[in-house]
Amino acid sequence: TTLAGSIASIVLAQSLLTKFSGKGIVPDEILGSEFFLLAVAAGAGLTVITATLTGFPVSTTHAILGGLCGSAVALIGLSGVEWVTVLKKAALPLALSPVVAFLVTWSLPPVLEATLGRWSGYCLCLQARTGTLIAVNPQGESRILYQATGADVVVDRPTVCERSQLSGLTVGMDSIHWLSSGAASFARGLNDAPKIVSLILIVQAAAGPSRLQTVVFVLSAIAMGLGSYLGGRRVTEVLAEKITRMSHTEGLAANLTTSVLVTATAVLGMPVSTTQVSSSAIIAVGARKGLQAVRWTTVKGMVLAWVVTVPISALLGGGLALVLRLFM
Repeated sequence: TTLAGSIASIVLAQSLLTKFSGKGIVPDEILGSEFFLLAVAAGAGLTVITATLTGFPVSTTHAILGGLCGSAVALIGLSGVEWVTVLKKAALPLALSPVVAFLVTWSLPPVLEATLGRWSGYCLCLQARTGTLIAVNPQGESRILYQATGADVVVDRPTVCERSQLSGLTVGMDSIHWLSSGAASFARGLNDAPKIVSLILIVQAAAGPSRLQTVVFVLSAIAMGLGSYLGGRRVTEVLAEKITRMSHTEGLAANLTTSVLVTATAVLGMPVSTTQVSSSAIIAVGARKGLQAVRWTTVKGMVLAWVVTVPISALLGGGLALVLRLFM
């Protein structure tokens, strides 16, 4: 679903692509330089890869923004960045989204418990059926005239199917939880792919959809899917196990908040961090049960990682921009 969301962003998240192309943030004269593009991409990429390998869930959005601003400042100076634009169009949504995610998730579990708490789900099974037509003569002797076999479709509660010793497809709270997880991953692809593509097509990004843009989107989507599958387990374990324990209902609440909020902001062109939204939602799940239910040591490490992502990617991007300018 991360792969699917990344490809869907070709159509649904063009405004994010334009916003992260650097137009209006840094001067046009450096947007076309190859060393600037490489510096921004390398600064952001190195920051995210390092954090992922160490298990810290950092924001790709923060890293790209830091690399973009750091590279521009290194090449031109502080005047090389339109700070007001950065504040209004990027910093403000990034700052508000974790607060919104926390508040929404805090209010969701009671609603889900009221609507789904007593729902046991459904089981879809096939029950074997045999029909036999028998003829009996006056002497009491019988013979089979016709015999047919088939199956009846049974839809009932899982407990009824179990009592009848039937097995089949069961749809319950855990099934909905799985689907919501897929929706959250779809939102992540929708939100992050345009920002990554904008680094590759930093000049063409503002020109609208093109064949080259589509190819780059597909390649980036494949890379995101593979990266998530091959290298994302450590971050997944931190979010799933090291912040707080979650039931299916609580996990569903966190996923619903993440998927709806991130999808909506991606379509509207508002840059938010999927990592921050998801983490804030999970923290809210734990905080509802009491402060002792949250492992605050893990949360402190995550927040510290969020804070240092921008300056580290800015320093890396700026340093690389200066070095690359000497050789390109």
